[in-house]
Amino acid sequence: MALGMQRALVHRGPDDEGLWQSDCGQAVLAHRRLSILDLSPGGHQPMSSADGRYTICFNGEIYNFRALRAELEKSGVEFQSQSDTEVIVKLFEREGAESMKKLRGMFALAIWDNVTRRMFLARDPLGIKPLYVHRSPGVLAFASELRALCGSGVFGSTLNPQAVRRYLESGSVPEPLTLVQEVECLEAGRTLLWQEGSGRIQSFWQLSWSGQEAVTEDAVEFTRKALADSVRHHFVSDVPVGVFLSGGIDSTAVLAMANETGQTAVRAFSIGVDDPAADESAVARRTAQHFEADYHEMRLDGGKARALFGEFLQHMDQPSVDGLNTYTVSSLAREHGMKVVLSGLGGDELFGGYSSFSKIPKMLRWHSWARSIPGLIPLLQRSKPQHRRLAEFLLSPGSIDDAYASLRGIFARGEAVKLTSWITGQAVVSNPHSMASNSSPATEVADEISRLELTRYMRNQLLRDSDVMSMAHGLELRVPLVDSMLVQKLARIPAATRLQPGKRLLTDAVREVPEWVVNQKKRGFLFPYEKWLARDWGSAFAEASKGAPVPVVTWYQKWVVFVLRHCMANLGL
Repeated sequence: MALGMQRALVHRGPDDEGLWQSDCGQAVLAHRRLSILDLSPGGHQPMSSADGRYTICFNGEIYNFRALRAELEKSGVEFQSQSDTEVIVKLFEREGAESMKKLRGMFALAIWDNVTRRMFLARDPLGIKPLYVHRSPGVLAFASELRALCGSGVFGSTLNPQAVRRYLESGSVPEPLTLVQEVECLEAGRTLLWQEGSGRIQSFWQLSWSGQEAVTEDAVEFTRKALADSVRHHFVSDVPVGVFLSGGIDSTAVLAMANETGQTAVRAFSIGVDDPAADESAVARRTAQHFEADYHEMRLDGGKARALFGEFLQHMDQPSVDGLNTYTVSSLAREHGMKVVLSGLGGDELFGGYSSFSKIPKMLRWHSWARSIPGLIPLLQRSKPQHRRLAEFLLSPGSIDDAYASLRGIFARGEAVKLTSWITGQAVVSNPHSMASNSSPATEVADEISRLELTRYMRNQLLRDSDVMSMAHGLELRVPLVDSMLVQKLARIPAATRLQPGKRLLTDAVREVPEWVVNQKKRGFLFPYEKWLARDWGSAFAEASKGAPVPVVTWYQKWVVFVLRHCMANLGL
């Protein structure tokens, strides 16, 4: 079982492998290593404490491990390696589950206690690293990818129709759901303690904009210091660190702060596409030259993208409406020998870069008025997909959550119900979303939109795609704008300042971002899928949705149905 899962995850850790079994035979840990900190055998995993009581299997990086190590050494703790893994073990020995609050980084980890015979699982505060878990009477199994866990033979996999419905609504499966009924995703910022056949889940971190001590110094300088601190920590590595560079503000800000913190000739990677409306490569190239980065670019057209698409599908772990861009640029970085890259992901969520920050307040203001217009809702229901979702919003109570679901949606909820029954053969019910979350609703509308973007779109789609598609190439993707310490600091800045239009606070704080980046029209790191589907890819996508009970007309609707069917086949569902 463990060896099978280990083999299924070779791509995530091509440098080393480890297998450990407890003396009592109750616990087995298997690991694949991507060597980034302490490249010597001293970083081998699974790693046990000196007395053999604790054994850890850890995926991720702890950026403040040197500070934590120094603190432990002051109290007399001795170390045998230069790895962050050993620091986690030593800290856990001393503080137990409370130690998770001190870890700054991205992580999914398991620690076996050989004395109490308990397994402890934990996932980082913002959900950068995934952790999939199966629990049944007397059995706990977990892995970094759903496919590896489902292929373990521990359980039989059955399709989760509610997960299918939620995916069709939003373009991703929201945690803790997975496409498989027998598997859950441990939610961000949570721990699971398993003993004698049962487990208890607890939260150790919570996102909140309210109740924080207000920033007393200038917000711009405060933000600049916080960004510099995060970028500096994300360059902690024993191998070179590169940057994914688009033409946008966020990745440019990361590169600029890298230079500011002493990193020179940083390797930068970008993708150019055959559609002028979507191509940002000229801007990225100019920016790289401006910062004297070592720039590398891949040119992509519909034919080449289609060839890569087959490889991309084989690595897809859960269905998503996105991810090909990360898969492609990750392949470019790995071709140039990189093991670690930084991404600007998170800037739009933290600094108000999405259209949701302007559109949702308008939707809330118009809700009561628009729903009273005679004939408007039936007219919208017969119109375009986004108009049908708007009609559903007008029929709803009109909350921020309702507006967000309408704006970010793929299919309207009623359409998703019909499609789910058509695809799965099982009846499902549409109901208001009430998924648990390690965050509290905000009092300010703008802050609440930011919270939703961070905990839904970013966590369930962007971070998940980034992890699985970068690790498909044995590449670690770090996200300095998705840092728990940075988020805690910025949460102290009022929404009116932090979420100014045009990401004003970010561009003021990182004044090195050139005007040709700041003043251009926002495009986002998105490939011209609509053009490619119409010209190069159309037949396969059209076939997947043939006979659907609702209209499947846009490229993204065709994509989600096609990808869902592929993932179901891959998982044997």
